[in-house]
This record gives sequence, structure tokens and C-alpha cells, in this order.
Amino acid sequence: MKVGCIGLGDIAQKAYLPVLGTLPGVELHLHTRTPATLDRVGDSLHLPAARRHTDLDALLAQDLDAAFVHAPTEAHPEIVTRLLQAGVPTYVDKPLAYDLADSERLVRLAEERGIGLAVGFNRRYAPGYVQCADHPRELILMQKNRIGLPEEPRRMILDDFIHVVDTLRFLVPGTVDDVTVRARAERGLLHHVVLQLSGEGFTALGVMNRLSGSAEEILEVSGQDTKRQVVNLAEVMDHKGQPTVRRRGDWVPVARQRGIEQCVLAFLDAVRAGKALSARDALATHELCERVVRAVQERSA
Repeated sequence: MKVGCIGLGDIAQKAYLPVLGTLPGVELHLHTRTPATLDRVGDSLHLPAARRHTDLDALLAQDLDAAFVHAPTEAHPEIVTRLLQAGVPTYVDKPLAYDLADSERLVRLAEERGIGLAVGFNRRYAPGYVQCADHPRELILMQKNRIGLPEEPRRMILDDFIHVVDTLRFLVPGTVDDVTVRARAERGLLHHVVLQLSGEGFTALGVMNRLSGSAEEILEVSGQDTKRQVVNLAEVMDHKGQPTVRRRGDWVPVARQRGIEQCVLAFLDAVRAGKALSARDALATHELCERVVRAVQERSA
């Protein structure tokens, strides 16, 4: 199975290549326009020169069975379009694009051509978060905070807060009837944002503070007098009177803990089975993110 990896930045090197580079039966091909990076990463994976490409046309000429896109978001629309037009099932590191119209176009193109398109929402596969889907969820609270990183609203929401938005969508136990956004921006930079989703019998809150003083990710689901809390995707605490703690095993790879390994395998299994994965549900997350962006912009005007 020939698999291309386009873009060799931090997330590709830390999360995806350690999985792709060790899968049996996968002939991995790398692409980046930076020769020094291509050589360094290619050497670390012991890949021959024939599997290293600085030109996208040269990569597409390899007759790929699947591709993973980890290039900068600005380049996603062009790269994903080329892959889909070439008939290559494609996995894209979130988001599909900064512009909702581009995301909609890519999803339509994949559907029209019957080509699989998946978006990398790995938290849907992270063991701790999957376990939360089996817990009472009358109230859901997710925080994903950073230190000293206020940012332009669209980039902050589409590059980072999108994980919070998608996780809430994944975990809400019913139809969302109301969406509320609160935010604080100053001099064009978004400091924090709060998203509330509510429906019959549940409320979900997503919070991101880029000036929180702590880099952390905490998910809590509660209801029926019980609570489950997941800290940094690694530590699961169940509360019912007295808390009980389950920590990640010492030998559990980070990629498995964060759901990266599972979503990679799910995508490749679908490709092998000839199943064209749809990005339609992922598009719904992008649409909700666009709603958040517009609310923030209106409040900042």
C-alpha cells in the first residue's frame, strides 16, 4: 500500500510518522518543498531517495493508495484538490481550510468523485474521551488552555479551538437547540472564547483561554450524581463519592493515548476495504467554528 505524507512539520514528525513509519505493508512516501527537512526526516525513517519528493507532481506519479496532509492550513485547499482529482483517498490534519467555502467545496468534490476524505479529529478516538461517551452527560465541560498565546480569531478557532468544538459535538447526547458564544478580544487578538451548546436535558461548555497561565486540556462529563474527568488525555478520574484514578500505562505510546494511532488505522482500514469515508460530519464542525468566528468578530467590531 503506497501512502504519501505531505508536509513534515512538528505534528507530522511527533504524531503521525511514528505510526505510519512502522506499519507493515505500507510503502511510505514523503513530500515537502524543504530539501533539508526531507533529507533529515527521510534519513530518520531509513527511506530510499525514490520515496522522497520535493515536487507534488512527482509524488502523485507514484500512484498513491492514500495520502496524509500535514502542510500549513493555507495550502490545504490546493493540495487536497489535487489529491482528490487524482483519485487519492485523503486524510487532512484539521482544519480542511480557513475559509468555510473552501471546506464545503472540498467535501463536495470528494462526494462527487466518490473519494474518501477524512479530517483529523483524533480526540474522537482517544481512549479517555471514548470512555466519556459511555458516561451520563447532562453537563459537559471541556477546557483547552494555553500560556501567552492570544491570536487572530480565525486562526485560533480553526487551528486549535476546533478540537473543543468537535469534541463537544461528539459527546452531546442529543440535538443542539441553542448556541451561545462569549469572548474577549483586544487589539485584534482573541484572548479567550466560551462556547455553550444546549439541548433537551444537557448543556455543553467549551472554553479556551490563551492567557490562562497553564497549558492544559481537561474534559469533564457528569450526570446522575457521577462525574468522569480526563486530564491531558492521559489520566481518567471517576467521581462517585470518592474519586478513583486510572493513569496511562507506562508503555502506552503517546500516539495511542491521543487517538492518533487509532484514527490512522481506521482511515487506512477504510481505504483497504474500498470504503469512501465522508467528511460531511467534519464539515458540520467547520460550520459551527465559522459561527463562533463571526460571533467573535461581531463582538469585536
